[in-house]
Amino acid sequence: MWWQALKYELILAYRRRGELVHPLIFFTLVCTLFPFGVGSDPQILAPLAAGILWVAALLATLLSMDLLFSQDFSDGALEQMELSVLPFYQLVMLKTLVHWLFAGLPLVLLTPLLGLLLHLPVTQVGVLMVSLALGTPTLSLIGSIGAALTVGLKRGGLLLSLLVLPLFIPALIFGATAPLAAARGEMPLAQFLWLAALLFLAATLAPLAASLALRMNINDD
Repeated sequence: MWWQALKYELILAYRRRGELVHPLIFFTLVCTLFPFGVGSDPQILAPLAAGILWVAALLATLLSMDLLFSQDFSDGALEQMELSVLPFYQLVMLKTLVHWLFAGLPLVLLTPLLGLLLHLPVTQVGVLMVSLALGTPTLSLIGSIGAALTVGLKRGGLLLSLLVLPLFIPALIFGATAPLAAARGEMPLAQFLWLAALLFLAATLAPLAASLALRMNINDD
């Protein structure tokens, strides 16, 4: 059943790939335009590069979260998911995972190229990719709670941002400071462990919270 549900979600995400590309375009544009605003001096950009990439990834993830459940809510697919043999929270987690594969993982893979544009030191590229690989799934999981709470609203994007942005701050802090620790010659193990802990906590609690919020919206509809 898990494989069938995963295959179904992958097909749906592939059909909506045009919408899921928008966050990637936004991520690229922000990182590309930033040097025009502060100048292309490597001494200015290099210390800021990790923070720029992390903030851009956070905002790109936030931009895509409004699409997570909206289509399924409008066409009645969420009611069918609720009647599935698999627990509803597991399907919510599966949908969030597939969403991250299409909207979050490309951000991680694009990081070396954009890091080069921002003069990110080569020694920090790998550290930044690891921090984004641990942090962006956490952002997607936390964002799924906000997306579930606002799924019934026609203009819920602003409310979603207000709900989840404060919860994104810990992942942003630990993710952006990991490359800075590497720049000082330190091993960013503490930052990685904190990001892993946040990911574990989000993976444990977020699908349950999002599924409860979705049930409330389904019953109120």
